[in-house]
Amino acid sequence: MQALRKMLRLVAVALACCAAGLAAAADSAANPAAALRANYEVLHQRPGSNPFQRPLYLESAETADGVAGSIHALVDHPFASAGSELNGPARWCEILLLHLNIKYCRAVTDGSGSTLRVYIGKKHEQPLDDAYPVDFAWRVAAASPDYLKVMLSADEGPLSTRDYRITLEAVPLDGGRTLLHLTYSYAYGFAGKVAMQAYLATIASDKLGFTVAGKQSDGRPIYIGGMRGLVERNTMRYYLAIESYLGALSTPPQARLEKSLHDWFAAIERYPRQLHELEQDEYLAMKRKEYLRARGEIRTP
Repeated sequence: MQALRKMLRLVAVALACCAAGLAAAADSAANPAAALRANYEVLHQRPGSNPFQRPLYLESAETADGVAGSIHALVDHPFASAGSELNGPARWCEILLLHLNIKYCRAVTDGSGSTLRVYIGKKHEQPLDDAYPVDFAWRVAAASPDYLKVMLSADEGPLSTRDYRITLEAVPLDGGRTLLHLTYSYAYGFAGKVAMQAYLATIASDKLGFTVAGKQSDGRPIYIGGMRGLVERNTMRYYLAIESYLGALSTPPQARLEKSLHDWFAAIERYPRQLHELEQDEYLAMKRKEYLRARGEIRTP
């Protein structure tokens, strides 16, 4: 009888925990803006120093068949204008093209919705025929005066990867600021994992992420590598593209491209151990051509 009572108590506790979890999930679904602010506060109050020395928090996770990166960050840009700018597929092409591996982006909207035709390639200039085409379905999952959620998804990607997801949430904060939450994830099967591991063991063998996995004997940080390091680097690159695009909106339209290009390069150079790939002149020259190519103003080999 005592064993039965103990088992019943454990069942009751489990049911209570399950109910609490369901209630929290329901609250999050009912008020995603409040949930996003609460998540940010948890990160902000987490003990330990912020390695970025600014209100930006990056996390990553790896499973047997995929990786994901997540960034919460504050930007000094009002939600009213930030939400409006981020609520348009063509503007997302301008954002994505800042990333050095995005060689082309064109937004197409028809009766079935909006698609971003993207070509992903090397960090250096290359013909589109040598890059990998990826079609991202683009949609606004939610839009209200205090919450925006934009989602990009693609079934297939380079190196036998699949199920690409880029999601951006935004909410207004006091002082004319906006809280952004960017998530970037993809999956891979056996062939994709082998291809990614080969890449990490050769071309990207010296590349690291941002998460500190430990300390060396002299106190210097040991940064995570592998698949988590890879997804952290690209999550940061995409976030900095959003930040740079928003930061350029204060300049005249004809000057925004140059400002966003310079700002993105300056931003990644704050983290040279993880993100430095090429010199500024090469990046600027390459991107100017790629923007013109995406607009159909020039044809490059």
